[in-house]
Amino acid sequence: MAGGITIALDAMGGDLGCAAVVGGASIARVRHPDVHYEFHGDRALLEPLLDADALLKAVSTIHHTDVAVSMSDKPSQALRMGRRVSSMWLAIDAVKQGRAQAAVSCGNTGALTVMSRMILKTMHGIDRPALAAIWPTMRGESVVLDVGANVVAEQKNLVNFAIMGEAMARTALGQPHPTVGLLNIGAEEMKGNEDLKGAAQILRETDLNFDFHGFVEGNDISKGTVDVVVTDGFTGNVAIKTAEGMARLIGDYLSNAMRRSLASRIGYLLARGAFKVLRQRMDPGRSNGGVFLGLNGIVVKSHGSANESSVAAALGLAIDMAQNDIINKIAADLAVLHGPEAQADTKTPEPA
Repeated sequence: MAGGITIALDAMGGDLGCAAVVGGASIARVRHPDVHYEFHGDRALLEPLLDADALLKAVSTIHHTDVAVSMSDKPSQALRMGRRVSSMWLAIDAVKQGRAQAAVSCGNTGALTVMSRMILKTMHGIDRPALAAIWPTMRGESVVLDVGANVVAEQKNLVNFAIMGEAMARTALGQPHPTVGLLNIGAEEMKGNEDLKGAAQILRETDLNFDFHGFVEGNDISKGTVDVVVTDGFTGNVAIKTAEGMARLIGDYLSNAMRRSLASRIGYLLARGAFKVLRQRMDPGRSNGGVFLGLNGIVVKSHGSANESSVAAALGLAIDMAQNDIINKIAADLAVLHGPEAQADTKTPEPA
């Protein structure tokens, strides 16, 4: 197999269906020509889309199933309905079997979380996987986690999130020695709950491969004060969706302002290059894709409403994670905290 990397796709997940998934893979194929794509979904829907793109078809296989997890299904319903036969389950299982190095889905987040954990299991020393996202900042980009997998996070979870987040910063952002901060209501050491204070103490006292900055506040996220922002899934999810909504609001404000008068339209024409750059920077789809960290395999969650370019961004993230061996990077740091047995449990499966 060319390049040695295969990405398994849940082709039935998401609001826009197979067309967006195949279209995203077509864009990703241009950027990563040596990657193979394994589509899990309805062959009758997928084959015409792949027939229209001979180059993508040449590096793709279809694994047929017409069972899909809907966006409204509860995780328990998804398991009863589609366990071992749904497109989501089969894509994740391809990673467990070693046929694929990562799975990507635009589908139901709750179902994806439960299935990923059930199929791949958590790494030694991890009892809760975290969903990590890349966040645009004034300095470039930062990793933020958790953004939705865990409503509540205890002290040990926050410490593990920090370890997993810094490994992602090294892998996805190319930061050799990332800075890590815990999201709090203030930067002072006496602020926050006991779990935050306890996690901060452990991170200060443990010799890990990153610089622990201490506590950061909400406005530090967009400033890019640290490379990795650690929080619980409730807070992280609210924060990231608020930021995405604000980006769209500002975009609408600018668009309306540019159409308000003849002078503003002329001004837009003169500065359209700058506005194009601004629009690209503010597009949430550019950073689409959250990675479930802490599992014995790579699973990337794309937005349910992702279009072709957003799916391509999620695929690019999955490929980066696989190429840069993020699982073993996390395991190496977990071994410092939990002992060498952390590495013994996290060997990447050999291809079947």
